[in-house]
Amino acid sequence: MKNSAGVDDLYFFIRLILPLVSALFVGCAHEPKISPVRPAHSQLPPVINYALSLQGVPYRYGKSSPQEGFDCSGFIKHVYERQGIALPRTTREMARALPPISIHDLSSGDLVFFNTNGRPFSHVGLYISDNNFIHAPSQRTGKVLVSSLNNQYWRQHLIGARRPAQWR
Repeated sequence: MKNSAGVDDLYFFIRLILPLVSALFVGCAHEPKISPVRPAHSQLPPVINYALSLQGVPYRYGKSSPQEGFDCSGFIKHVYERQGIALPRTTREMARALPPISIHDLSSGDLVFFNTNGRPFSHVGLYISDNNFIHAPSQRTGKVLVSSLNNQYWRQHLIGARRPAQWR
């Protein structure tokens, strides 16, 4: 009889706890909502603040406006044009035209370049601060967003940085 009471207590406990544990695991199975990243810096340069205001604009290959969308170099060109600075249209042309800097000397407004498809200078982003950059990555991600250079993919594909001379 003593055994039966212990089993009943255990059965009651399992019936009480099992739904709670199940709810926790079901909650973990859903993808997290991605919301725009706003770096905690109140004194970001205007070029960065404007770029951050474009988070969520759709990725569109060959486009360079908030109305039509952006590809990576179209995004960078548009953001700098709004600051009165003309840049070449393609990523490769930007890399050729701008003076290189060490990736260890990055500051807000610098351009970071990547080899994402086996070709040097195939992708570009705008360095914000604290190893974050904003870019129009691809049709897969679908929109302008902030990424981290600490991310293994971006760290492995980073090949250089440039500083628009007029910016400094």
